[in-house]
Amino acid sequence: MLGRCVTTIQQLVGMKIKPCFNLQRKLTSLHRAVGAVRWRSSWRPAPLLTAAPVRALIDEQISIKGHFLPPSSPVTVCARMHSEDGDLWEASAHYNTNADGTVNLTRDHSIGGSYLGCEPMGLFWGLQPAPGAREGLRLRKKYVDTPYVVHISVLDGHVSPSKAQGAELAAVTAERWYMAPGVRRIEIRQNTLVGTLFLPPGPGPFPAMLDLWGMGGGLVEYRSALFASRGYASFSLAYIGHKELPGPRNCLNVDDSYFKSAFHLLQDHHQVCADRVGMIGLSYGVYLALRTATQTGVKPSCLICINGPVGSTIKLSDADGRTENIESFINNKYWENDDQGHVTFKEFSSPANLDPESKVKIENITCPLLYIEGEDDLNASSTENANLIEETLRAADKSHLFTRLSYPGAGHLIEPPYLPNSRMSLWRVKPEKMFTLWGGHLAPHAAAQEDSWKKMLHFMENNLRR
Repeated sequence: MLGRCVTTIQQLVGMKIKPCFNLQRKLTSLHRAVGAVRWRSSWRPAPLLTAAPVRALIDEQISIKGHFLPPSSPVTVCARMHSEDGDLWEASAHYNTNADGTVNLTRDHSIGGSYLGCEPMGLFWGLQPAPGAREGLRLRKKYVDTPYVVHISVLDGHVSPSKAQGAELAAVTAERWYMAPGVRRIEIRQNTLVGTLFLPPGPGPFPAMLDLWGMGGGLVEYRSALFASRGYASFSLAYIGHKELPGPRNCLNVDDSYFKSAFHLLQDHHQVCADRVGMIGLSYGVYLALRTATQTGVKPSCLICINGPVGSTIKLSDADGRTENIESFINNKYWENDDQGHVTFKEFSSPANLDPESKVKIENITCPLLYIEGEDDLNASSTENANLIEETLRAADKSHLFTRLSYPGAGHLIEPPYLPNSRMSLWRVKPEKMFTLWGGHLAPHAAAQEDSWKKMLHFMENNLRR
């Protein structure tokens, strides 16, 4: 059998040997004419999605790119993350890949989804609660020593993330931090003060900011953590709604001396430049910052006011600034409801409705003041208060101290950049649920946050470092 096979092979080789020589001569001639033959392979690398850097501060842009994707094809790029309360937030955008099978969010335009156009960070500021989520969510960081972990993926076709099971082509995970490496977080519980001090890396001394939030209460740390990551000591101060403050949590149980003490604690810290301390306030924190800045013995180097009033409708009960029970505020006559029952406090802070005794003497301001205003603010009469500050300083021949940033389409909660806006959120749960309107539309609000943050840091640089 083996012999018969060998004979057959020899016969076949003999029959084909001449044609093979002819083919070889033709290939050799072709090789000389056009150079070496380059063979194409049908092999293609697996789809790849990159994010650079994958670990960044919350105010830093990252570059998201897809590679080795189907050329000139529809894809969806989406971001998903869980808040610290376990709620799922997501955003997505529809793209068409380029002829080379790439998509680049810093260059290419979204044609659908959470945003339109070229928006490099749209997947972050476009995050919204996933379908079926609890009503009235607002994304806020509680624990600044851990990051937001965002799962970014590219899906085949123009699809909804919640309905795209099995369509994921590639994915990458990005971390978004408020605290840079080396930033120190120090809890302050002294002289009745309740707050958190953040110090940048290094020995200092550093310029500093006293950080005041609104009547939502508690201790909000994330802006201060980010200030420290940018080289400023920052003291985030609680003044209402915190378990370690004296008295009922629904009362403002501190007075002017409390805020003066906080300013002096920051000013006297051995790692702080005593003559380079500013103040920032959002919402009711604006009133407190302005009020404190005009107190005897307090001389801030600059003030930043974001969508807040120059006074209060809560009547001060004594000369030290103690107030009545905030339940009187809860049923205030200046509150309004929309057709869905959501509450707006806008008239509550209108200059015409403020208690005259509570109004800050703006003419006594002696430092540069930056006022940031969202023109779609549904929570405070920001435009009217900004007008009043501007007019008062002009009358006092202090117009040179005032800078105003006004943003169409931006709402009340102008925060650090690339955070999603909540147009409405849950304000309280007892005695019944109540939702408050903040205002702002996603894209213009995001643009306002990005622009105002850059200008805010520039303002601080000019007034606290030079």
